[in-house]
Amino acid sequence: MSIEQIRTFLIVTLLMVLFLLWQAWQEDYGNLRPAADGAIGEANTTGQTTTAGSPQGFSNAPGVPAPGTDTNAMIPTLPSAAPTTSSVRSTDGGQDLIHVRTDLFDLFLEPTGTGIRRLDLVEYPESQKRLDVPFRLLSQAPGVHFTADASLFGSDPALHAPPAFQPEQHEYRLQEGQDTLEVRLHWDSGDGITVAKIITFRRGSYVIGVSYEIDNAKQQPVAVRLHGRFRRYPPAGQNSIFRLPTYTGGVISNAEHPYKKIDFSDMAEQDLKQVAKGGWMAMIQHYFIGAWIPNADTGNQYYTKRDGALYTIGVFTDKVIPAGERGSIGIRGYLGPKIQDRMEAAAPNLSRTVDYGWLWIISQPLFWLLDKIHSLLGNWGWSIIVLTILIKLVFFHLSATSYTSMARMRKLQPRMTKIRDAHKGDKVKMNQRLMELYKEEKVNPLSGCLPIVIQIPVFIALYWVLLESVELRQASFIFWLKDLSTHDPYFVLPIAMGVTMFLQQKLNPAPPDPIQAKVMMALPFVFTALFLFFPSGLVLYWFVNNLLSIAQQWVITRRIAPDS
Repeated sequence: MSIEQIRTFLIVTLLMVLFLLWQAWQEDYGNLRPAADGAIGEANTTGQTTTAGSPQGFSNAPGVPAPGTDTNAMIPTLPSAAPTTSSVRSTDGGQDLIHVRTDLFDLFLEPTGTGIRRLDLVEYPESQKRLDVPFRLLSQAPGVHFTADASLFGSDPALHAPPAFQPEQHEYRLQEGQDTLEVRLHWDSGDGITVAKIITFRRGSYVIGVSYEIDNAKQQPVAVRLHGRFRRYPPAGQNSIFRLPTYTGGVISNAEHPYKKIDFSDMAEQDLKQVAKGGWMAMIQHYFIGAWIPNADTGNQYYTKRDGALYTIGVFTDKVIPAGERGSIGIRGYLGPKIQDRMEAAAPNLSRTVDYGWLWIISQPLFWLLDKIHSLLGNWGWSIIVLTILIKLVFFHLSATSYTSMARMRKLQPRMTKIRDAHKGDKVKMNQRLMELYKEEKVNPLSGCLPIVIQIPVFIALYWVLLESVELRQASFIFWLKDLSTHDPYFVLPIAMGVTMFLQQKLNPAPPDPIQAKVMMALPFVFTALFLFFPSGLVLYWFVNNLLSIAQQWVITRRIAPDS
């Protein structure tokens, strides 16, 4: 194979890699749609259910589901009506909701079962156009159903349904100087069982604590089950030719599976039932997460279920309260942005929900370095520029070797032209003489592709950093660039990047083959088209990197081949 053919092959391979990456993302995340109602009748219960870890006597308690059985019939379905500002004050039965306001949350709780009817993240605006409207993580709006529950059941007949707790008040606010806020609710069976439910919020924390304190004054033990779950519809319309979607769906973590995705198609195909000690389960989406984290020392049953277009992922935790004694059972929830250090502090492996893909080994240190730079500069755009300079310094000597070889190639252009003219009819002889010339002058004709090829892994890794890191959501840079995680609204950066690629092409030696020359000339236009809807932070990186490369290559070319 001739040098020209090898070079053409590398160019085509580069374009194919970009295309296949695009196609792979579409296949992985582009077909997330709710299964048609009725497509699956009764949910399949395949696989065996393990009952290890259940407290003695609980599985046989009358009216209480044993591990592995369907509990949805016992769990009240939240009303489907969308809770608006005016209607969210009461349930369909006229029961007032509990309004809680902290430094991070604005949410409404339902006393019965204490499901979270609505949750706004007050520090995260919905969009750049609606900065005064907080992002709504949990909601029952039509078509956007996403709710969280942490309910209690028990073997006593009075606990076969979630107790109707009575709140001490209906308005709670974390005051200035107050670090902890507790929402307390009480329930009395009337025949010897009393339960206090405490929901704990802490300043600066997205972790919500839910605990039940049970006082069993009866003559027999009471088995109780804490049931944490998330229910939601799959998001519609996230597949787009102009946007590479991220994963939305369920995740379960335990000792056996530190990080296991369970997407909506998996839930529709069959129910999951798995018993594990500790762990956590979550429903995640772009930038944000809802997770329930049971006690690390207890055996918990994780499950998934599909009910029409509504999908559920949940966890059961069991405990027995002996006769005449008191006991407690609890669970923690993480409801908020996917901030890695906060999630790692909440539960092991929870930070893995920031999914950097198969190049995480590069993405993780890139984000760490970018975050450290941002802590000094306070602007993500300038941080990306500094990161680009540092990456360029890492590859400086490799790039210098490549640019030196290309400059020598430019210097050899007249001699190469003579060889081609002298051996027009004998390509074998022509390639042989050219190889001898390259060897004699110590140049690498393939070095022109090297600067781009070596950047591809870093490029892809940085793409996932910009796409997955909530820290860059709505992060502004200068002037019109108000969100580095989305595309440039006026396409200034992609066009400028294309111009720099064109200038860089002019510094390279012209390919001898006319077809190859046309391909090389088309590359800036192809990349510009690809980058039009890429995150502007990523285009900023590529643009600055091109400017630095042009400066380095121009200096080397002027030194080695000034007449070229």
